[in-house]
Amino acid sequence: PGAEAPGGAVAGPAVDMRRIPAYPAAERAVRAMAEAVRYAQWRRQAAEPGKVPEYDDIDEAGAAAQIERLLGQEADTRGFTLSTPDAHELLARYGVAVRTALPASDPDSAAEAAARLGYPVALKTTAPHLRHRADLGGVRLDLADEHQLRQAYHELTETLGKAAELQPVVQAMVPRGVDTVVRAAIDPAAGSVLSFGLAGAPSELLGDTAHRLVPATDRDAAELIRSIRTAPLLFGWRGSAPVDTAALEELLLRVSRLVDDHPEVVSVALEPVVVAPHGLSVLDASVRLAPPPARTDLGPRRLPSY
Repeated sequence: PGAEAPGGAVAGPAVDMRRIPAYPAAERAVRAMAEAVRYAQWRRQAAEPGKVPEYDDIDEAGAAAQIERLLGQEADTRGFTLSTPDAHELLARYGVAVRTALPASDPDSAAEAAARLGYPVALKTTAPHLRHRADLGGVRLDLADEHQLRQAYHELTETLGKAAELQPVVQAMVPRGVDTVVRAAIDPAAGSVLSFGLAGAPSELLGDTAHRLVPATDRDAAELIRSIRTAPLLFGWRGSAPVDTAALEELLLRVSRLVDDHPEVVSVALEPVVVAPHGLSVLDASVRLAPPPARTDLGPRRLPSY
């Protein structure tokens, strides 16, 4: 029926303000429905964000004193990368243990390092231009005795160059697992961001890295390791043994606490982190300090929920 206009005249049919979406193809309708479902899931998660766990073994005061001392010794206000001992000490204050790697400037020092660490060992180059070039053969694993170690050292220097250029180290072997990367850094727009992905060229080329804002909750950590496309490798893909994701989540939460407690820690990189069926091993780490950037906005940063 028509609506009555002023003066008694009958206007056209009443306008129904409700709208029914129409799509030119079924695929677009399905994509729209999927986005609506994802948004509903995000809203439910926002209502239950999880919690930031407490750890009794964290030495927050000791870390603050160490950071203040190191910043006071450095004249460069743009920031600097910590030495290996300082980085390991700072991470240890937050319960993150990094495996010892001993320098091996020649075959004799390599043999001495292996004797201290115990066989089997790995011989690795640490020069920046070779550190992530596994294709060049800069890593020799499962060296069971001194003879194998010396032979590997000779092959390494014969193939890649002088020891002074390669900066080789000896490290005790750890249980096999999945190589991963844990990072945290300050983003100018978002603040501190925690990142996770698998180590290696495929993940780097595909950009298969997940991110969460700091401080990360237990739910964030669980979602972080499950949101990358290569996550099935962590959960028993094609019959392989599932790895210790609980230990990995705890590591992520401890790194998140470190950068949240101390804004002077502007970046952390743990690479690789070998996650085995039981436990994990952090094989290398770098930490960068700088005076914290000024923030004009206050309060937590989060996406709007409209």
